[in-house]
Amino acid sequence: MKLVKLLPALALGLAFAAQAEINVGVTLSATGPAASLGIPEKNTFELLPATIGGEKVNWIVLDDASDTTRAVTNARRHITENKVDVIVGSTITPNSLAMVDVVADAEVPMISMAASARIVDPANPKTRWVFKTPQSDSLMADAIAVHMKANGVKTMGYIGFADAYGDGWLAEIKRSAQTAGIKVVAEEKYNRADPSVTGQALKLIAANPDAILIGAAGTPGATPQKELAARNYKGRIYQTHGVANPDFLRVVGKDGNGTVLPAGPMLVYEQLPDANPVKKVAADYIARYEQKFGTRSTFGGHAYDTYLLLNQAIPVALKKAKPGTKEFRAALRDALEGASVVATHGVFVMTPSDHNGLDNRARVMVKIDNGKWVLTK
Repeated sequence: MKLVKLLPALALGLAFAAQAEINVGVTLSATGPAASLGIPEKNTFELLPATIGGEKVNWIVLDDASDTTRAVTNARRHITENKVDVIVGSTITPNSLAMVDVVADAEVPMISMAASARIVDPANPKTRWVFKTPQSDSLMADAIAVHMKANGVKTMGYIGFADAYGDGWLAEIKRSAQTAGIKVVAEEKYNRADPSVTGQALKLIAANPDAILIGAAGTPGATPQKELAARNYKGRIYQTHGVANPDFLRVVGKDGNGTVLPAGPMLVYEQLPDANPVKKVAADYIARYEQKFGTRSTFGGHAYDTYLLLNQAIPVALKKAKPGTKEFRAALRDALEGASVVATHGVFVMTPSDHNGLDNRARVMVKIDNGKWVLTK
């Protein structure tokens, strides 16, 4: 009889232990047009520890193939089947925006690895549950406009993705350019998977702008740049921080020389002064990443920064509730909203009105010089 009585107690104990495990559901773009961004993120999750705050963490990683519908499906699967306490993802803006309703309705906190400021727009009540690690396009657009003005640019053209990422960048660069006294004289769009943008490039060149900004991410960002080079465009070319990875350098090749873009400081951490607060964090992460996977990518840094935020927030939430409960998810959301973390890309100071929490310390201007990133001003 004693054994019979002990068995239910043992089962209850095992169930309690299982509930104490923290489930982190990750969806990222390891395949598809955004693969050059998602692969270093996926690699980074392989480097993360198996415990936080003394509790076991299960990093459950799914590939959304750069597809919005699959990203939503993955988010729902994480919530209903994997019973996650937090969702991380996705890699790109359209996927992340599509996931906002899902996590808000389920009241599960989410940390996006995509750039658009719309993902954490405080005017949208559903973003109460959403945070993000990459620098917002608004922060980076301001840096581009300042650089353009300082280098005599008076007119500019724009070509970007025909999706939420490209639309967001167009809106932000128009705002920044207007403030800097720069006129946008041409606007073009293209799809991530388009093999050619000849028509758009010809229209841009015909407008004769002093500079052109390409609002793209990953290797598809090279398509208009190579077309402009082939058409002998002589003005300045700017890219966004969405191309700050080695695959873009490989694909754009010599046509990338002279390109200027804003990027997170981790990309060129060796060139930063020792007093820069992110230098040591970036150096530690990059040393581990490059030892196992090769050349760094800023996108891996965005994934690592999600871990750094969770590493601070989870122990705070554990003081209020147990993992696997609604109370824990709410406590984790609250802890993320109050997080203050020195990370690879900058210093996060989250607040109820700012779920990105980065300032000018999260950006530097770099130039591509013979396949290398060079810190510039």
